[in-house]
Amino acid sequence: MSPAVPRSDLADTVMERLTAVYPAGADPTRAAEAAAYMKDIAPHLGIYTSARRALSRTVLQGTPRPDEADCTAIALRCWELPEREYQYFAVDYLRRYVGRCSSGFLPVVRRLVVNLSWWDTVDALASHVVGPLVTADTELKSAMDTWIDDDNLWVARTALLHQLRYKDATDTERLFRYCLTRADDPDFFIRKAIGWCLREYAKTDPDAVRDFVDGARDRLSPLSVREATKHL
Repeated sequence: MSPAVPRSDLADTVMERLTAVYPAGADPTRAAEAAAYMKDIAPHLGIYTSARRALSRTVLQGTPRPDEADCTAIALRCWELPEREYQYFAVDYLRRYVGRCSSGFLPVVRRLVVNLSWWDTVDALASHVVGPLVTADTELKSAMDTWIDDDNLWVARTALLHQLRYKDATDTERLFRYCLTRADDPDFFIRKAIGWCLREYAKTDPDAVRDFVDGARDRLSPLSVREATKHL
């Protein structure tokens, strides 16, 4: 059952400002270019990242810190708007305030992952929202064990990437197990994610990644191996 949009006065204020401020910075030419680059997953307003974040500061000026219901309402309402920059706003907002959310927020993130899915939002949600949620409540590791087997490739990619920023805190056994679980997956985004999470962990423990890749080379795709060993 999908999470409902809760009542939130803060969300009312933020969304009213957001939908007034963002369109003022729109650039139709840039919007068409951005939509094409993102394979037309959604229309764009055409606002560069630096300009968009400056506009976001205007939107959020003087607003209080949110609670979990506020985060839920803002994120889900941004996902209901057509232009991609509104989803970027939501991702930035959740990155900033994920510490205000409990483990009960994970179903909300899953809804974001499986709707309007593309790497530009999914990867940030994986490493900057799901990752911190799992760190804060290790019981959520069991949820990641379920996500890695999910038929939705973006859910599985999220499981692969959620430890991307863990460094020394990485659960190495789980990381390698996840890579092997999806090693036979033919999808480009899964194979790329396997290589990416291994390459990132190689910055912390290159020997462990080298040994893993050497032992699993017959299972891993050439793309995954190439990405994993790029800097080894």
